[in-house]
Amino acid sequence: MLSVRHFAQAERRSFAVFLRELSDDDWQAPSLCAGWTVHDVVAHSLSFDDLTWQELLGRFGRARLCLAEVNAAGVADYSSWEPDRLIARMERCVDPRGLTTAFGCRIALLDAMVHQQDIRRPLGRPRVIPEGRLIQAVSFARFAPPIGAHHRVVGLRFTATDVPWRRGVGAEVRGHAEAIMMAIAGRECVLDELNGPGVSVLRRRGLVY
Repeated sequence: MLSVRHFAQAERRSFAVFLRELSDDDWQAPSLCAGWTVHDVVAHSLSFDDLTWQELLGRFGRARLCLAEVNAAGVADYSSWEPDRLIARMERCVDPRGLTTAFGCRIALLDAMVHQQDIRRPLGRPRVIPEGRLIQAVSFARFAPPIGAHHRVVGLRFTATDVPWRRGVGAEVRGHAEAIMMAIAGRECVLDELNGPGVSVLRRRGLVY
């Protein structure tokens, strides 16, 4: 059986391959992350790789534990990097390290998958995500600290219609596992792709990322 680390490595490799296909205009296009371009999302995806735990704690301290400010600082560190340099870094660093190794490398897997979709969806570049990889990611999304989804998912039952996956108790939300994962991660644009009485609950709660 493949490990989560293996899935995380494969996801980042596929992310890098996809980025090689993008045009200069694509890199400046908006992503699903409010206020971030494609370049910003890629920068964010790499911004924790080289931090020691001490440096990570220092960044959180300077940001007064505000995750948005921590993320903004990471994006700023890579703002001057050209796309080829960002891609080369991703290709060299497919193995999770630092913060992304937490929870058995599940943070690395989920982060790479969600952010690749943050880019693919606005650009109209869908893909088929390998089932094993997707199930691991959507399962962890409900609890992943960086996503902070508890207030969104509590009291809901999620049922994937394309892969054998179901979690939670309560009003049901049905749809493709990728769309469920993106909704759990706070991407409101996917709600029209989901069905069930739980969708209206998600709308009322708001999917602020």
